[in-house]
Amino acid sequence: MRIVVVGDVMLDVDLSGEATRLSPDAPVPVVDVSGVKRRAGGAGLVARMLAEDGWPVTLVTVMGDDDAGRQLEAHLAGVRLVSGPSGHASPVKTRVRAGSHPVVRFDEGCGKAPVPDASPAMLRAVEQAGVIIVADYGRGLAANPQLRDLLAGLAGRVPIIWDPHPSGPDPVPGVAVVTPNAAEAGKAAQAYAGFQDAVTQEPVSQDAGPQDAGPQHPAVQDPAVQAGRILLEQWQSRAVLVTKGEQGAVLLRKGSGSPQTVPAPRVETGDPCGAGDRLAASLAVHLLAGHDLGEAAGLAVRDAAAFLASGGVSALPDHASSTTAAQDARNQAAPRTQGGSRRRTREPLLLARTVREAGGTVVATGGCFDLLHAGHVRSLAAARELGDCLIVCLNSDESVRRLKGPDRPIIGQQDRAELLLAMECVDAVMIFDDDTPVAALDRLRPDIWVKGGDYKGARLPEADLVEQWGGRCLTVPYHPARSTTGLADALAKVG
Repeated sequence: MRIVVVGDVMLDVDLSGEATRLSPDAPVPVVDVSGVKRRAGGAGLVARMLAEDGWPVTLVTVMGDDDAGRQLEAHLAGVRLVSGPSGHASPVKTRVRAGSHPVVRFDEGCGKAPVPDASPAMLRAVEQAGVIIVADYGRGLAANPQLRDLLAGLAGRVPIIWDPHPSGPDPVPGVAVVTPNAAEAGKAAQAYAGFQDAVTQEPVSQDAGPQDAGPQHPAVQDPAVQAGRILLEQWQSRAVLVTKGEQGAVLLRKGSGSPQTVPAPRVETGDPCGAGDRLAASLAVHLLAGHDLGEAAGLAVRDAAAFLASGGVSALPDHASSTTAAQDARNQAAPRTQGGSRRRTREPLLLARTVREAGGTVVATGGCFDLLHAGHVRSLAAARELGDCLIVCLNSDESVRRLKGPDRPIIGQQDRAELLLAMECVDAVMIFDDDTPVAALDRLRPDIWVKGGDYKGARLPEADLVEQWGGRCLTVPYHPARSTTGLADALAKVG
């Protein structure tokens, strides 16, 4: 299913270097520029992030007929671009950085723009979406009446994430979630209700649960929550996710009086630019994978933190190349072969859907994989040979304890998952809490379910379920001389 990004684009230019002295003309730093990097910004950055991660993405936007517009097209290679004329100069934002710290930004062509037209091709592209991100950067596209009518009609059937802008219009009613940051939420709420208290970065208790959010609970006193409640009512969206930088986010849902606190991992960063775009892109991916909004919000906040920890926008590559957009798009659609270099998602549900829609075969297997040994490696490699991706259904720590006893697992579930993902033959890991993988299989619906050869000759317990959707159960060679229990016993003897 295709992700459609709707919104305004701009050309971002980064000038980076070192500042070791002040100018003799004024007390300002002199930056010795050592690098120049250009990229698509605004909605173009959101689409570019998704394309880099291997998703089929369409960008619906308007472009200026100028040099900056042509540079933008080059930097959007690999994204299906459906655009109309903007009728004005392409906006350019130039950031100067000394080391990792921003010094100044210059904006060109960023004044107030008229509302552009939406062509029939643009409207058709939006209608074909499996999930929609409206990345409003205040340049007028989100205010187009035809586009707004279409989005309002789709809101009940297609998940829509609306990333608002202070200069843009209100979201259309019924969207799945609106994602203002704390300052934007406070300003918008103030305009509606005379909301006087500035939204601050005050921490919300990380121990808050829905049952705890009573009148005296700290979350209720959080200005971001107060603003979010006003916006939820005024925007008539199904949810509002107010992001609060290093304090994470708060999620407010229609019909629920209790805000959900979404903590963020602590990261060291000097420039938060692009974190909101990463969050919106990740929300779309996780909603498309079938996660509910609460789960998707938690995953998206962590993805945004990881993006900043890895360097943020300053670490993004320059995407302009001589490769044509059509060639790049074909490369994006091609399934990865074992040993191939193209990145694709490790989110198991979405990976399964993507491979299936491309005509590939989804293979799954399961187990505790407590201490990886040669028998595991051989069995997993053999399973991967049966199809186009291998997803491992991994017993959680609680599940292993119930099955194996209080002394197991030896290695925690996150480390076990990381070790499995480090293997070239494993494409994704799906952790489950039950004693059997039945519920996980029902969500994943693989074409082939694989077990070790110790089941040979016996009908697999999951066979009836897998056959319901036309899947098959197969066994791969079992290596009895190698086992986790034997390895654990040997390790116990040597301490």
